[in-house]
Amino acid sequence: MTFGARALAYVGGAALDLCAEIGAFALFVAGLLRALLWPRLDGPECLRSLYRVGWLSLPVVIITAAFAGAIAVIQTGVFVVKYQAYDVVGWGFGYTVFREIGPLLIGLMFSGRIGAFTAAQLGTMQVTEQIDALRIMALDPTHYLVLPRLLAMAVMMVLLVVIGDLCALCGAALTSGVMLGIELPVFLNSLFEYVTLGDFTQGLFKALAFGVIIATVSCHFGLKTRGGAAGVGRAVSASVVASAVGIFLADGALTVWLR
Repeated sequence: MTFGARALAYVGGAALDLCAEIGAFALFVAGLLRALLWPRLDGPECLRSLYRVGWLSLPVVIITAAFAGAIAVIQTGVFVVKYQAYDVVGWGFGYTVFREIGPLLIGLMFSGRIGAFTAAQLGTMQVTEQIDALRIMALDPTHYLVLPRLLAMAVMMVLLVVIGDLCALCGAALTSGVMLGIELPVFLNSLFEYVTLGDFTQGLFKALAFGVIIATVSCHFGLKTRGGAAGVGRAVSASVVASAVGIFLADGALTVWLR
């Protein structure tokens, strides 16, 4: 077989694998939507998911967001001084944090931490036949395992973005005062005068969409895991990559739609 034929076969095989993956994911989403029509949530599993997803992620979100706000000021401080744009610093950082930096940064971090954990957890349950055991006991894995995680990720993603936005603005305000000499009242006046409620709610809407995407993708790859420990590793890797791609695609689509 010539090199051109091998390359064509490789590209064709990759395209077929991609189509099969998209079809499997579409079927999973269809089953999830059907389960949402008559949801049967397990209370203890929902509480455990909310605790793991929200409370355990809080320290990482606070530290990451605060440093992101501070680093943004450090990077742009030279231009603020050059153009004497002290009166719009609060607006600039508030606008970008609420609309983009907050939901996007926390969404990617959320995907790497919670999405990977969910895919690994469900994947391990799948390869050790715990999922089959649930079916034998007449427990639907979608209702018992997927819906609590979907609810927890959607709710906690929004709450974590609210906290992350606040921490990022605190980091930016503190760094602006120390490095640029911008007093806190000046920063806050610019923030509250020009940043609207719509900027804030747009970020929350994106956060909700990102949480749903991460939950759906991670649960899908976790439940379709095959091949033992190596398969769990592949599922985690595929989940993180697919979640990141989904986040960026959703971010672009929502930005155009909500502008």
